[in-house]
Amino acid sequence: MTTLTFQTTCIYNRLIARDIYEFALEKPQGFTYEPGQFVLFSVPLLENPADIQPRAYSIASAPREPDLRFILKLREGGRASRWCTGVLRERMPVAMQGPFGSLLLDRATTKDYLFLCTSTGIAPFRSMILSALAAGDTRRMDILFGAWNEEGVFWTEDFQRLAASHPSFRHHIVLDSPSPAWNGHRGHVQDIAPQIVPDCGRRSIYICGNPVMVAAAKQCCLSQWEMPKDALHVEGYI
Repeated sequence: MTTLTFQTTCIYNRLIARDIYEFALEKPQGFTYEPGQFVLFSVPLLENPADIQPRAYSIASAPREPDLRFILKLREGGRASRWCTGVLRERMPVAMQGPFGSLLLDRATTKDYLFLCTSTGIAPFRSMILSALAAGDTRRMDILFGAWNEEGVFWTEDFQRLAASHPSFRHHIVLDSPSPAWNGHRGHVQDIAPQIVPDCGRRSIYICGNPVMVAAAKQCCLSQWEMPKDALHVEGYI
C-alpha cells in the first residue's frame, strides 16, 4: 500500500487550554479520510531543521469540514511541542503523510455509543460524533471527557451547542482534581461512567487518551462490565 505525502499550509495555531494547542491546516487536494484516522507530520528538530521525524496526530475535524483541525498537548522538551510553540505559524508550509488508523466508528452496530477520553484523546471522537450526527444517526451518544482540573478543559461550548441541537447526544466533563468551586463530576472517567451512563456495559465503547486511563477503562469494560471484545474500540496516546 502506497503512503501518500501531502503539502499543506497552516491556517492558525493557538493556545486553547493549559498546555493545549489547536491548529488548523488547509485540506490538500485529493486528501480524504475516515473519522477517527490520523496523519504523520514531518517534524524538524529546532536546532537542526534537516533532522526530521514523524509524529502522529488524530484528525479532529469531520471530513465534511473545509479544513483539517488538530490538537496537541505540550510535553516539556518534546520535539512536536517545541515545533508547535516555536515554529508553527499562520501560512507556514507543513508536510504530512496519511491517512492512517483503524479506530473507526462501527456504523453497522445497533448499540448506542459511549466515548471515554482524556485531554487530546477527544480529537478522533469529535470527528466521529460530528460525522455520525450529520449523517442523521439518532442513537444515544455520550462522551465523557476527563481532565486534571478546569484549566485543561476545552471545546465545551462547541459540544454544548451540539447537544442542544441533537437530543441524542450528551457531553460530560469529569475532573480529577478540580477547584472547590467545581460542581460537576469528579474522579476518573472509567470510574464515573456507570454513574453517568447506567447502561454503559451494553454500549459500543470507544476509548482514547492517556495510556493509564486507557488500560484502566479497558479493564473495566472487560472485567467489571463484562462487555464483548467486539464492542470495545481502543487507542492510546503517549
